[in-house]
Amino acid sequence: MATRAIARPSQVGAVKHDETLSEPRGLWSWITTIDHKRIGIMYLLLSIFYLFVGGIEAGLMRVQLSHPDNTFVSADTFNQLFTMHGTTMIFLAVMPMSAAFFNYLVPLMIGARDVAFPRLNAFSWWVLLFGSIVLNLGWFTGGAPNAGWFNYANLTSSAFSPGHNVDWWVLGIQILGLSSLATSFNMIVTIINMRAPGMGLMRMPPFVWMTLITAVLIVMAFPSLTVGTTFLMFDRFFDTNFFVPEAGGSPLLWQHLFWVFGHPEVYIMILPAFGIVSEIIPVFSRKPLFGYSAVIFSGIAIAILGFGVWAHHMFTVGMGPVPTSVFALTTMLIALPTGVKIFNWTFTMWGGHLNLKSPMLFMIGFISMFIIGGISGVMHASPPVDMQQQDSYFVVAHFHYVLFGGSLFGLMGAIYYWFPKMSGRMFHEGLAKAHFVFMFLGFNFVFMPMHWLGLEGMPRRIYTYSEDTGWAGWNLFISLGLFVLVFSFILFTVNMLMSLVAGEKAPSDPWDSDTLEWSIPSPPPFYNFAHIPTVTTRVPLWTEKYPDVYGTGAHGSDSEPEMHNIYPADEEPDASMHMPNPSIHPLILAFGITIGFLGLLIHPGVIVLGGAIAFIGLFGWVLQPAVGDGESHDEHDPVEPVAHTAR
Repeated sequence: MATRAIARPSQVGAVKHDETLSEPRGLWSWITTIDHKRIGIMYLLLSIFYLFVGGIEAGLMRVQLSHPDNTFVSADTFNQLFTMHGTTMIFLAVMPMSAAFFNYLVPLMIGARDVAFPRLNAFSWWVLLFGSIVLNLGWFTGGAPNAGWFNYANLTSSAFSPGHNVDWWVLGIQILGLSSLATSFNMIVTIINMRAPGMGLMRMPPFVWMTLITAVLIVMAFPSLTVGTTFLMFDRFFDTNFFVPEAGGSPLLWQHLFWVFGHPEVYIMILPAFGIVSEIIPVFSRKPLFGYSAVIFSGIAIAILGFGVWAHHMFTVGMGPVPTSVFALTTMLIALPTGVKIFNWTFTMWGGHLNLKSPMLFMIGFISMFIIGGISGVMHASPPVDMQQQDSYFVVAHFHYVLFGGSLFGLMGAIYYWFPKMSGRMFHEGLAKAHFVFMFLGFNFVFMPMHWLGLEGMPRRIYTYSEDTGWAGWNLFISLGLFVLVFSFILFTVNMLMSLVAGEKAPSDPWDSDTLEWSIPSPPPFYNFAHIPTVTTRVPLWTEKYPDVYGTGAHGSDSEPEMHNIYPADEEPDASMHMPNPSIHPLILAFGITIGFLGLLIHPGVIVLGGAIAFIGLFGWVLQPAVGDGESHDEHDPVEPVAHTAR
């Protein structure tokens, strides 16, 4: 097999850039950063923090349910715990962790020096941070949200929730929605407009495709949630009656508005993991992805069909036989494109040279657990089956197999796969494999028995139960199994901290991968690419390293193969590259918006104060030059990235 070393920027004079383009350092540089890689790391750290917060909330619930008639926490505290656990894991852990990889990887994978709107990118992170604080303020002010993460009307009316518990949820979710929308618009424009020369849509890495589809889903789904939370805000703060039946409102209006968002939200959380699996399995199978086009078009089909299945969450509300039948059929139909992906991943591994490193183990765990969650989900397409399983622990088991066994296994594998690229250090492989084993066992110990509890009649959201129900044994087993799961995340934390401090230095391409981010040093320089790469195939690095296998196979002579260099080895680095200016204004604008929302609970004057702060941030944002004058290239005067578009 003919091979040739890739002409990488680090080998092509990138040292010159290090002399003229120095990366900003210090705490202030992180506060004002608009570098997509730093923002991605901040997303990742925040999501890991809230992953542990959500885990603590789950642990307290399992202690309460470990034996009958327990009084470890009160009923109201339990309501707050399961409401905040669901909200935290969805909006503050899984979605931001996906956004971390969107931000860090997409520009690197498409050959760009940054995202399309770097300051908007920073704004989205600060909004996420402040929104997460607002969402959790209830713990310190008399009561956290307590009506479930779905906040069904009319439990959320002032008559049934007279405190501020629900108010914190309404304000927090509205703020977080701004972050998600800002990130999504940024990703869409970046992917469409900033791809490297030669990278057509059907040459994009699968993860980039899933990012694009997820961003479009967010843009289309979040307005429904925004409308619903706005109606709820008006009901609670201004005494309107959108969801009050006695005044002509309808509680079912909330359910429709929420689930039009809520079911696409499932795919918003799982599609990034689909992209991750589609990147990692080929690398560790030493084969290109089987049926690349089928994977992409099935992802698009999932996004489209995802908007036609929301009412399967509402089979028990009495919609009537016609809508129930329609949504049952669409729910069955959406299983088809999902099944296509399972076959693609399986056939990618089939006949490959499998390398069972820890990232690959997490991908195999993802596939196996997601299949179980998918099968139990298809069961709910049958209205009679759904009538029995509705609001039971069977449903709890189902969505955890999809979102924990699916999304979180995928994201954990992604952390291990791209950790060397992000940190410049290799992790401890033995600890990583131990993490996988204990996480896999603990996950199944906790959630598999919930299927049986649900079929035995144990309902969701009960804080205690009597001895004569017969549920005590499985509940104790589940609670003990949680300690195995907790231990796995202790191993994960120890491994990451040890690796950051004393891990082996990572090479540019430790996995012999096929995408552009592995063609530059680990960690990448802040300008990403000394040369904007040129892409000629869907696996550009493998085309470079193994041209006889992944290239044209044409040879210029008997000794020299015809190469497809993504970086021209005979050209000097681009010494005139321009980078965007750091900015404090995204933080100021995000802070002002948050203060303005809080004014709804505090005093109208606070709304004015928040508006003033937001105006200062926006005014400074508009007036601050996005780029310098091009004469200097130090950390105080960076300028606009070199423009490039796909061709």
